Amino acid sequence: MFKRLIQVELDKWLSKTDRKPLVIRGARQVGKTTVVNQFAQRFEQYIYLNLELQEDSQPFLNYKNLEHLLQTIFFLKNQLLSKKENTLIFIDEIQEVPEALNILRYFYEQEPNIKVIAAGSLLESLFDNKIHFPVGRVEYKVLRPVSFPEFLEALGEQAALEQLLHIPCNDFAHGKLMELYHLYAIIGGMPEVVQHYAIHKDLVALNPLFDSLLASYLDDVEKYAKNDTQILHLRHVIRSSFAEAGKRIHFGGFGNSSYRSREMGECLRILEKAMLLHLMYPNTSATLPLQPDLKKSPRLQILDTGMLNHYVGIRKEILGTEDLSNIYKGIIIEHLTGQELLATRYDALSEIYFWVKEKKESTAEVDFLFSFEGKVIPVETKAGKTGTLRSLHQFMDLAPHKMAVRLYAGNVSLSEVKTPQNKVFQLLSLPYYLASQLPAYLSWFEKTEERTNH
Repeated sequence: MFKRLIQVELDKWLSKTDRKPLVIRGARQVGKTTVVNQFAQRFEQYIYLNLELQEDSQPFLNYKNLEHLLQTIFFLKNQLLSKKENTLIFIDEIQEVPEALNILRYFYEQEPNIKVIAAGSLLESLFDNKIHFPVGRVEYKVLRPVSFPEFLEALGEQAALEQLLHIPCNDFAHGKLMELYHLYAIIGGMPEVVQHYAIHKDLVALNPLFDSLLASYLDDVEKYAKNDTQILHLRHVIRSSFAEAGKRIHFGGFGNSSYRSREMGECLRILEKAMLLHLMYPNTSATLPLQPDLKKSPRLQILDTGMLNHYVGIRKEILGTEDLSNIYKGIIIEHLTGQELLATRYDALSEIYFWVKEKKESTAEVDFLFSFEGKVIPVETKAGKTGTLRSLHQFMDLAPHKMAVRLYAGNVSLSEVKTPQNKVFQLLSLPYYLASQLPAYLSWFEKTEERTNH
C-alpha cells in the first residue's frame, strides 16, 4: 500500500513533548488501519486491538484501572511490559466499546510515554450521560480518501508527481497531468479501489469494488439508526446522495421523496458524522471570519467522486473529454475540487466553504472560499474567458484585497482583470489538477505580486 501524506501528521504527533492519545476519525474503508500499520513499523513493539473482536474488547469492558488494563493487554498480545515506552498501541474500531474512548484519558494522565492511537467513526453519537468525551485529554485527526498526489504515488507515476509538486508546474507536464487527473476523477480516492487499479489497470474490474463499498455503507446504517423507520430513511439518503451530490439541496423531499425536512435533515447530519458526506453551507461575506449561514441551503459533498461517477454512470464521458468542466454540467470538476481541498486537511474541524449573494432578481455564487494570510480568496472552477466570471467579479468588488483563483483546463497563468465596477485584481489561473497545491500556489502568487509591485 502506498504511503499517505498523513504520515507527516503522525510524525508531528509523535514528536510532541505533551503528546496525547490520538484518535483518527474517518468513514469506513478510507485506510485508517493501513495508515497506522505503516506507522507502527518504526516501533519495537506493536499491539493491535480490534474492538469488534470479543477477545480484544473484553479488557476494556472489564476495566478496573489502567495498570490492570496494560498488564492484561501486553500479556494477551505476548509483548513485554518493560518495553512499553517503545510500544505503539492501536485501538481499532473503538466505537464498538464507547467506554474505551473515555479510558484514553487515563493513558494521558497516568502513562503519557505510551504511544496510543485509536480509530473509529460516528463517535459523537455513541455517548450518553455516563460516558463522556475525554475533552483536553486526546487529539483528533481526520482521514479522508486519497488526494491526487497520493494517487500518483500509488500508480508509480513519480515523474508526474515531481512535476505536480514543482512550483510553478512546467508546461511540458500539462498534457500528462491532465490525462492522469481525468483518470483520478474516474477512479476516485478510495484506497482499495486505487490499489486494485494500480495493480491490474482494469477500470471494469473496479465495478464490484464500488458496489461492495455501497453495500457496506448501507449495512452500517443499522448501527447509526434509532429505529427501523430511520434505517429506511438513512438508506434512502445514501442511495439518493449520488444524484444530489455537488448541488445545493433542500432537506424536505430530499431525493424525490415525500419525507419531511426534519427526517431528512436528521439523517443527513447522522451521515455527516459518519463522514460519508459533508454539508457545505454558504458564506455571505468576503472577509474573515468565515461564518457559514445555516439558514441557507447547503451544497452536498459526498465521500468520493469515484463513487459518484460510478453510480450516476458518467465514467465513459470522462474518458473522452478534454475538459472536466464540460461533464455533468460542471458538477464533477467542482465536486472533485472540494474532495481535493478536504483531502489534505486533517484537523477534526476542517471545513470547506462557498460564497453566495442572493437577491430576488439574481444570485451570484463562487465555488469555494480559501482562507489565506488573513484574506478570503475566491476559487472558481470555470472554463472560458476571464470576462465571463460574473460571480467572481462581484465577490472581488466586495473583497479588501486583489487576489483570486480560477481552476480550469489550461496552463498556469497570471492576468490582470477589471470588474464591471472598475476594480482591478490579479487572477491566478491554475490547471484543475493543482487544487491540492493551492496553499503553495497562493504563497507563490503573493510573492510574485510583491516583486511586481516593487
